[in-house]
Amino acid sequence: MDAPSDVGTPGPVEHLPGSPRTEVLLEALKAAIATPGEHRLFRSGKLAGLFPAKAGTSAEAALIAVQEGLLETVRAETRGKIVTEWVRGTPKAVAFVHDHDSPKSVLRELKDTLATARGGIPEWMAEAKAEVALLSARFEERAAAMLTRLDDLATRVEAALRRAETSSPVVGEPVGRLVPWAVDALEYLDRRRASGAGGDCALPELFHAMRVKLPELTLPAFHDGLKRLHDLRAVRLLPTAEMSEPEYAIVVEGKLAYAATR
Repeated sequence: MDAPSDVGTPGPVEHLPGSPRTEVLLEALKAAIATPGEHRLFRSGKLAGLFPAKAGTSAEAALIAVQEGLLETVRAETRGKIVTEWVRGTPKAVAFVHDHDSPKSVLRELKDTLATARGGIPEWMAEAKAEVALLSARFEERAAAMLTRLDDLATRVEAALRRAETSSPVVGEPVGRLVPWAVDALEYLDRRRASGAGGDCALPELFHAMRVKLPELTLPAFHDGLKRLHDLRAVRLLPTAEMSEPEYAIVVEGKLAYAATR
């Protein structure tokens, strides 16, 4: 991405739901994880890119995506004074899309909106009654009905949130001891699918996602754990047409597997 070399790395950026920058960032990350592989960082004429322009909100969102590790630079092409960067999505991008664009995050936002609306109703009622004293009886009846509907909706949202919170994958205690990262792996596969990532999860991607929480995890231990989860049918290990990093492949039931799915 074309940016001055003396620009410092900012601190964590707040992503406000519905803001133009967050929307541009979400669209770019969803495109990056929907089609595995490298992508142009910026659109160029008729050539597709993750971000539409090298200026304004689009440029800000692209800079944040790279600096926060949501996109990883793969290579750069230089033609004269023009530098074209190629990037690919990271496991952080999957988590970002899931947290900001999943039904769970929408429910949380709706719950907050309902709480704010309900909190302001008593004050609004007092002001309205002062202005329309002659219609207070009818007003009380309608307001009470509105509060009842809001309470009912808030209860339903709370129940939906509880279901979302308790829907995390569960593995037996013996498996949890032998494969301590089993739940993290199953949750990552679920979040990846819920975020719209295309295709099955390549084993290098899953390995690096587990290393974020368990830096000491080795490749042999990762392979051993995957075999256990496959035997328990918690995950399915599948072959793929291409293997860019064959050292991550694993032999399962006489076949060379390079991807995992739920």
